[in-house]
Amino acid sequence: MKKITSYLAVLFIAISLLNGFNSNAQQNIEKPLSEFELVVKYLESNGDFTNTKAPALILANEIKENLKNDKYLVLDIRSESWFEYGHIKNAKNVKASELLNYFENEINPENFDKISIVCYSGQSAAYYTSLLRIAGYNNVFNLKWGMSSWAEEFATNIWLKNSKNTYADKLELSPNLMPIKGELPTLKTGKQTAKEILNVRLKEVFTKPYKEYYVKADTVFKNTNNYFIVNYVNVDKYNLGHIKGSIRYQPKSSLSSLENLYTLPINKKVLVSCMTGQSSAYIVAYLNVLGYDVANLAYGANSYMNATLIEKGWNGFIEKEIKNYPVTE
Repeated sequence: MKKITSYLAVLFIAISLLNGFNSNAQQNIEKPLSEFELVVKYLESNGDFTNTKAPALILANEIKENLKNDKYLVLDIRSESWFEYGHIKNAKNVKASELLNYFENEINPENFDKISIVCYSGQSAAYYTSLLRIAGYNNVFNLKWGMSSWAEEFATNIWLKNSKNTYADKLELSPNLMPIKGELPTLKTGKQTAKEILNVRLKEVFTKPYKEYYVKADTVFKNTNNYFIVNYVNVDKYNLGHIKGSIRYQPKSSLSSLENLYTLPINKKVLVSCMTGQSSAYIVAYLNVLGYDVANLAYGANSYMNATLIEKGWNGFIEKEIKNYPVTE
């Protein structure tokens, strides 16, 4: 009887140890990465342009100096009527929604040193330049300030009209704490590899116009609680004054998976703000591809504290930025 009892005891211990081993083994099996995580890992392992180098800006004078250079291509994404009214010599008028197709089927992008995307203000061009960079086209740039930097007739109703100081005395000075990491967006492309998922997302994003992804200052200041506001600026600019409730994220680093990307909420619109609306447009494009509900603050801080930016030398738009170069009709 004692032998049977001892045998049963040993058997019980062995089974317990085996169950414990199996349980630990199951816990150690890595959970498959989600589509979101696959895309983030893929982009970060391929240069992580958004968090290291963006924005990719080109100035009006460089384009002007290379009008006869076949290695420079200018793509104007403004409406056909505005393009016909006046454009940069040799520029091609391409609809923004057709840019990806244009790069894939109409040209060989590798034939050019620089491909410049041009719009009215530089903001939508920055957004689409970001998408094209994400797609792997590393020689794409956006014209800083857009056609507003080329001639005053374009700047009048764009940068000159929208550079304001309306809310300069309504800014918050105290910092706001960054939230802890939370849930991640869910992508449902049905694809298996990161590259396949990314291709589907890019095609989806290109079908929607940039106008769906920006908000003007008047709307924001009247409803700050409607947004999770990312102030994408250096600390000195943030401390000078920011929209109530906004949280500072360090440019060129903080929106990576190793830093603070996962602190962004998935249940609230993420509003990104910078000085000009151009750097933030790159971030908006990136976050849009990743599945966040996101928008850009149109014209950035220039839309509510332009005079302060000019005084500090912080990308405040001034008439000096307008070069008044000739246009082709």
